[in-house]
Amino acid sequence: MAVALKSVLNSRPLLWVLLAVPGILMVRAYLTAPNIWPGDLLHPSGLWSARFIIFALMLTPLSMIFRGRWVQWLIRRRRAFGVAGFFYGLLHLLFYLLDMETVDNVMAEIGALGIWTGWAAFFLLLPLALTSNGASMRALKAGWKRVQRLAYPAAILTLVHWMFIHDNVMAAFLNFAPLAVLELWRAAHLFHVRAARESSIPLTTA
Repeated sequence: MAVALKSVLNSRPLLWVLLAVPGILMVRAYLTAPNIWPGDLLHPSGLWSARFIIFALMLTPLSMIFRGRWVQWLIRRRRAFGVAGFFYGLLHLLFYLLDMETVDNVMAEIGALGIWTGWAAFFLLLPLALTSNGASMRALKAGWKRVQRLAYPAAILTLVHWMFIHDNVMAAFLNFAPLAVLELWRAAHLFHVRAARESSIPLTTA
């Protein structure tokens, strides 16, 4: 029984199904509910995208604080959460285009801060999603990590997009606050470790 439960919990297909459930429900609502319009699904799709991106980025500092098996379990599935964030961003973009209806309508507002930051975040996430696989890791080698670091500017752009598109600074900051706190702790910890390492290096005399 325990072995079977462990097998279920470690099932990656099951994880993908669970990650896809909110998106499936949104698409189903759009296709079947007569009173649901694409604009009604912009906020929930964008919210899921932002939260998966935030969660994926939180896992590195969390793994530095906690050493439990649950953190390592999440770390091994970090790419799945990041890719889910991208696909919800793609769904968000699709609903946006359906809501805008024409290219002229899209271009008319693309210069607005709350709009172009969303586009920029999406295009930064695109190479991350395309390279989130073992083959890309082997091909890019050390360069793979540099590509994945694009997630940080993408997260900042997502924050700005959220703040200005919904005119709700507080909600945006509350959702990004856990990531900000963890990243500040991570920066302080790395600075302390580097300073301690440098102070332990013996001085040489000429």
